[in-house]
Amino acid sequence: MKNILITNDDGYESEGLLKLVEAIRSIDDVIVTVVAPTMEKSACGHSLTLTRPLRFVDIDDNFFRLDDGTPSDCVYLAIYALFKEKPDLIISGINRGSNMGEDITYSGTASAAMEGVLQGIPSFSISQVYNKTPDDIKNYGYDFAAKTAKEIAVKLLNKEITLNDRSFLNINIPPLKEEFIKGHKITEAGIRLYGNDAQIHKNPRGETYFWIGVHPLQWEKRGEKYMCDLEAIERGYVSITPIQLNLTSYDDIENLKKLENEI
Repeated sequence: MKNILITNDDGYESEGLLKLVEAIRSIDDVIVTVVAPTMEKSACGHSLTLTRPLRFVDIDDNFFRLDDGTPSDCVYLAIYALFKEKPDLIISGINRGSNMGEDITYSGTASAAMEGVLQGIPSFSISQVYNKTPDDIKNYGYDFAAKTAKEIAVKLLNKEITLNDRSFLNINIPPLKEEFIKGHKITEAGIRLYGNDAQIHKNPRGETYFWIGVHPLQWEKRGEKYMCDLEAIERGYVSITPIQLNLTSYDDIENLKKLENEI
């Protein structure tokens, strides 16, 4: 039997998570354990909770919520507390919304997969892109995303897909019904174009507060050797991006070498 750990950053009650669990549990000879945050933890990044204790709460058989924990907490503590041996695979998702380009660094969904590969476990994250608002997902649902996750999981378990150490797959599903999806593309992470969208308001007591906005999916057009994730989604393809955790800017090392003798 293979052991699979599933988590997410939208919370333990999210529809995408439940669809994913249903699909993965249909794989032969697997045991699925779910540990997800109690509440939504979108854009929490690769954060661990170090300033307060955390508690597992039983929801169902092999299904737990981690009170106010982050996705990385869920992976870290599940491996420590719930498994005698490390799981064979970690899946994070199905996220409501995209995780592409530099947004991967913000993403709680992708960060759970990061934590998995730091622990030496094959991992992937998967997200369902929507057009304008999360309600758009009602038009096409999570079924195709769940089907894709199952196919990738089987290939990873059977070692038909292998990745370098500290690398994981980041998958994004276009906002289309299955019959309109053109196929799959292996992509690179695109270069997002960001603004600074924050709204200012006053509460009934006259106190000022701010709400950080959501940026449109715009990116830098360039002559890539590989199609980027944002372009693949725009063209109607599933984007599968291998992500490595080594953040070193190798192109800058030689440029900075002279500083060794100047500082």
